[in-house]
Amino acid sequence: MKKLLPWLVSLLLAITLIAIAGIYFWSTLDKDDKNADPDQKAKESVEQVQAEPPMSADEMLKVTSELTDIKTNLSDLDHVAMLDLAFTLDTPDAKEEFDKIKTIKIQPIVIRALSAMSPDEIIDAKGKDQLTASLINSINAVLSEGKLTKVDITNFMIALI
Repeated sequence: MKKLLPWLVSLLLAITLIAIAGIYFWSTLDKDDKNADPDQKAKESVEQVQAEPPMSADEMLKVTSELTDIKTNLSDLDHVAMLDLAFTLDTPDAKEEFDKIKTIKIQPIVIRALSAMSPDEIIDAKGKDQLTASLINSINAVLSEGKLTKVDITNFMIALI
């Protein structure tokens, strides 16, 4: 009996630990199932989100730079795109760096992105959104200070040559 007692205690301890772990995991899974409603999950995910106050016009001017009169052929060489862009950066220092390199680094990036698109791709809002997203990613790669947060197309025209 003395040799059997340690085995019994070890077996009871193992069963108890397995039961506790099972109850813990069951309650965790059960808790997730209660919140399976997508509407409820969406409400819970945005409870802590607060909107940032809009920037004043003066603040916007401090972080916005314009690139105007961009003209280039699209991938269909019969069409030319002409556009003006407004770039919003996160800090005034980033805007200063952006202004220094916009004709030597930024304008070629914009022209390259435009020349890769066809008139059908860029004519609608979805195409313009793809263009601006592509520009944000490409331009942020060349900025060493700050980052580009938004690109707005302020003037846009496609002409048939």
